[in-house]
Amino acid sequence: MVMFSYGGMDMAQGLGWNMYTGIADREQFQFSWFIGVIIGAILASLSVSHLPKIYFYCVAIVLQLIDAIICVSAPYNYDAMVAARYIGGIGIGLITVAFIIHNSEVAPSNERGKWCAVEQSGLGLGIAVQVIMDSMWNPALPIGNNQVHGIIGIAFAVVAIAILILSVESPIFYMRRNDNAKAQTCQWQLLDKKANMKDYQLAYAETSRYVSEGSSEPLSHELTVALVPLLKMLICRCLVAFSFSLPLTHTIISSTTVWKGTMYSWPIIVWRILRWIGTLISIIVMDKLGRKLLSLLGLICMAGLMLGMSSIYNAPSNMYNPEQMAKVCRISMAFQIFAGLFVSSTPAYLGEAFPLRIKPFLIALIVCIEQLVHIIVIVTFDKKLNCFYEYYLAVGIIMVVCFVILIIMLPETRNMSLRKAGYRFRRLHDVLAH
Repeated sequence: MVMFSYGGMDMAQGLGWNMYTGIADREQFQFSWFIGVIIGAILASLSVSHLPKIYFYCVAIVLQLIDAIICVSAPYNYDAMVAARYIGGIGIGLITVAFIIHNSEVAPSNERGKWCAVEQSGLGLGIAVQVIMDSMWNPALPIGNNQVHGIIGIAFAVVAIAILILSVESPIFYMRRNDNAKAQTCQWQLLDKKANMKDYQLAYAETSRYVSEGSSEPLSHELTVALVPLLKMLICRCLVAFSFSLPLTHTIISSTTVWKGTMYSWPIIVWRILRWIGTLISIIVMDKLGRKLLSLLGLICMAGLMLGMSSIYNAPSNMYNPEQMAKVCRISMAFQIFAGLFVSSTPAYLGEAFPLRIKPFLIALIVCIEQLVHIIVIVTFDKKLNCFYEYYLAVGIIMVVCFVILIIMLPETRNMSLRKAGYRFRRLHDVLAH
C-alpha cells in the first residue's frame, strides 16, 4: 500500500491540491505525473514477463526516493518539481502493471479482490494525506509544503523497503521458464501455514493448468478473445479517472468556502477520508458480497449524485448561495465513499480479465488510457459560467450508460481461480451477480 500512497500524494498535487507550495499550478505541472505513469506502464509491459516483480518494486522505490529528495532539496524550483513528478509517475506506472499482475497470481482465489484492491486503497490514502495537508496548511510555517511532501515520501519509501522482505514471486513466473523447483518453493510459501500436502498439490495443479492453457493458445486467438474483456475494463478504468478529478477538487473547495466562509473547515477533510474509508469497506466485504455488486452499487450512486450536483449548478446563482453549496458539499462527500466502493474492484478485474501472454500489454494499455482521461480533463476543463453544470451532466450521463452496459457485461468472479475468471470474462454478456 505504501508504494502507492506517495503516488496518491503526487496525483492529488496535479488535481488541484497544490495551493501552498510556491509552485505555479500550470498545466504542465498538473499532467506531468500522469505522463510519467504512462511511460512507466509502457516500460513495465515490455519487461514484466522477463524479470521478477521485486526488481520493479525496487526501481519504483528508488524513483520515489528521487522524487521525494527533489521535493525536499528544491521545493520552490518549478523545473525541478516538474522533473520530480515525471520521475515519480514513472515509478507508479512500473509498479501498477507489475503489482496487479503479481497480486492476481499469488493471492488465494477467495482473497484476490482484497489484495488487489490495495492499489486503490494506497492511492486513496496518499490522496487523503495530501488533501488534508494542503487544505489545512499554514503558510507562516518555517518549512515548505513541498518539503513536508518529500519527507513523507521518504518515510513511505523506507516502510516499502521493509515490506519488500515479505514479497514472494509468483510461481507462474517460474513455471513459464520451466524452473519447476523455484515454482514449487514459491507455491509452498504462498500457502497458509495450516496447509497440507493435498492443499499444495491442488494449488500447484491449478497453477500448472493455468500456465499450460495460457501458453498453448495461438496468439491470434488470444488477441481475438481479449477484445471483449478489453472493452469491459476500458469502461471500468476510465470511470475511475472521473472519480477524482480537477472539477471535483474545485467543487469541494468552492462549495466549502461559500458554505462555511472558509476552506479551512471539516468538509474537505471528511470528503477525502470518505473515499479511503470506501476502499477499506470494499476490501473487507468484496470477497464475500462479490465484486460486481459493489462495483455497480458504487457506480449507480456516483452517477445519481453527479447528476444531482449538475441540477444544482444549472442555476449559476446557486454558486453563491450557502444553502445550495451546503447541498453540493454533502453530495460531494457522499460521492467519494461510493467512488471508493467502485474503484476497489477494478484492480482484481484487471488481473483476471486477459489471457496470460498478452496480459501485461493490455493492462498497460488500459492504465495509459486512464491517465489520458485525466490529462484530457485537465487541459479542457475551463472555469466558465456553466462549466460545472456541463461537466457533471455529461459525466453523470456517461456513468448511467456505462452502468447499463456493465450490468449486462461485467462478470462476477468471486472465489474463482484465475483461469476460470479469465474464461468468464470472455463472455459478451454476463448478467448474473453471483
